Amino acid sequence: MSDKDGENENSDYQKNSLSLWGAVSLGTGVMIGAGIFALTGQVAELAKEWFVMAFLCGGVIASFSAYSYVKMAQAYPSAGGIAMFLSKAYGKGSITAIMALLMYFSMVINESLVARTFASYTNQIIPFEADWLIPVMAVGLLAFAFLVNILSNKFIQTFSFFMAFIKALGLVVLAGGGLWAAGLSFESVALTPPSDSGGDILAAIALSILAYKGFTTITNSGGEIVEPKKNVGRAIVISLAICASIYLLVTLAVGSSLTIDEIVKAKDYALAEAARPVYGSTGLTITVAFAIVATVSGVIASAFAVSRMLAMLTDMELVPHKHFGMPGGIQTHTLVYTIVFAMLLAAFFDLSRIASLGAIFYIIMDIAIHWGVLRHLRRDVEANPIILVSAIVLDVVVLAAFLWIKWLKDPVIIWASLIGISLIAVGEVLFLRKKREG
Repeated sequence: MSDKDGENENSDYQKNSLSLWGAVSLGTGVMIGAGIFALTGQVAELAKEWFVMAFLCGGVIASFSAYSYVKMAQAYPSAGGIAMFLSKAYGKGSITAIMALLMYFSMVINESLVARTFASYTNQIIPFEADWLIPVMAVGLLAFAFLVNILSNKFIQTFSFFMAFIKALGLVVLAGGGLWAAGLSFESVALTPPSDSGGDILAAIALSILAYKGFTTITNSGGEIVEPKKNVGRAIVISLAICASIYLLVTLAVGSSLTIDEIVKAKDYALAEAARPVYGSTGLTITVAFAIVATVSGVIASAFAVSRMLAMLTDMELVPHKHFGMPGGIQTHTLVYTIVFAMLLAAFFDLSRIASLGAIFYIIMDIAIHWGVLRHLRRDVEANPIILVSAIVLDVVVLAAFLWIKWLKDPVIIWASLIGISLIAVGEVLFLRKKREG
């Protein structure tokens, strides 16, 4: 194995195969697919009339988080970026491996969340009685994402760009029409948070961060983007700006069409339900069609990026790797592992619990990134310590509130998170110890 900065000669990366707008389409593909379609109802359930503001606050926190990733990407662009960022901060040891795997599994969780969302929306125009068809359809989408991802980067880039354009334009048109038809009435939206629900609102903000974390998929493809030191940061900023604007418009439209109780009741397909009173059955069908486009492209883009991060960890010899007789290179194998893990989650977990696990894993990893830059790399990457400290504080506050609310309402999530983190940590420590002794 090469000990270079993760760029193993045997990995099938394709340098300069992604343009700036190809990278933007990957980032927005993941964000819009998971964010607005999968999480609107989940966030509204916690934040009530403040759900629009919760999404905006999540965007502000994501912007602070993006600062570290942009600075690191400018200094150390690579395929599998987050794994490389962690190794620069903490070395090629257990901390890097554990935190990178938390990010990996949060992204796999995101894929399963979006796949389940695809099935829930499809069920609105193709009703089926059997509940087991929801996970079956989710697994089918993940299988399709695998088939697309074994094609060339050029095809994936073109496919993602086309899908991102279609769903962004469609959401803007639907949301604008909904707002116009509702007379710009925002009875389900408030600018002032309820005085007795501060913890729930912070928890909602923590969940809304998942709607923006798709920008990290751009860093995981850094070694394949044209002029990565310049374009990775640009792609992150552009994709965050596009998604924040669309989220604001769409959440306002949902809040103008439905009451909070109606949003929560239809939380797995809230946008489709919001289209019903404004556009009728035709609007419902169109909204579901856009949801299908968004979720399909979101799963494809996420699988593309996360498999590269796992391949990077494999190249760095921080995780075990078995070929199991499969043909192809390491990145192809990690794509298979990623899709299989996502299929298992999509088959056995509901949307709320999938989203909660992903939020916990991601925010913990995010704190580790900021701390690593602040403690070890801020001079090397010329980062502002005030912004880094602000990002850490914001993450800690929303994570603490989220854990507290989940402990009160659904402690299974806390136990599942603790068990998952413990298994990852113990497994990595034992693997690295055995590797050193061998």
